[in-house]
Amino acid sequence: MIVVGAIEERVGVAVDAWLRWVPSWSPGTHRGRARLCQRCTGSPMLAASGLTGDVPHQVMHALVSRMHRIIDRQVDDFTEAELPVLHAELSDAEMWRAGGYDPRANLDPEYEGLDPDPEPGDTEQPFLFTLTGLAEETKPAPPLPRPPLSAAEKQQLRADIARVDEYAAECGREVCFALMTHRDRISAAVHRFVEPQIQAMLTELSEGLEPPK
Repeated sequence: MIVVGAIEERVGVAVDAWLRWVPSWSPGTHRGRARLCQRCTGSPMLAASGLTGDVPHQVMHALVSRMHRIIDRQVDDFTEAELPVLHAELSDAEMWRAGGYDPRANLDPEYEGLDPDPEPGDTEQPFLFTLTGLAEETKPAPPLPRPPLSAAEKQQLRADIARVDEYAAECGREVCFALMTHRDRISAAVHRFVEPQIQAMLTELSEGLEPPK
């Protein structure tokens, strides 16, 4: 069962954190990427928050990632409290995978879900190594095979996964509803801190394209 008030409160706190971050954003501090962001592309959270396609991706991503953290926490709490078989399976799997370096671990929400390395073929950023390559080099030895699951355990896990998927979708809907109540605050922050920088960048670009007099 979802406690709507708890989600609304967490969304409010996350939006407050995003509003504190927005003034620090500038076009020069975040590199653009050609790849589509799987987290943001088509996300209903963007529609709920009122953020449109002309808002820079990093600004949208920072908000969407904070919302995903809320859903992940709700799902983790639900799994631990209501689905002991799935929780035990996930805990065991995490323990068996532990070790090595993960460049995507413990990132700020502005960078969660993004590729930590340059785009392939990006010659403007020549690095001696990539973080993904470093992670491969430090990967621990493959773990021993895990004990096989019984037929009953597999059936229970399938049922638990179906329940947790349904719960996650419901949490996502509640997050979107809560986000809609913060539209005015989000829009005001974009108008005050983001749009002037974009306009200044476009003006500078257009001036550079004008033929000399």
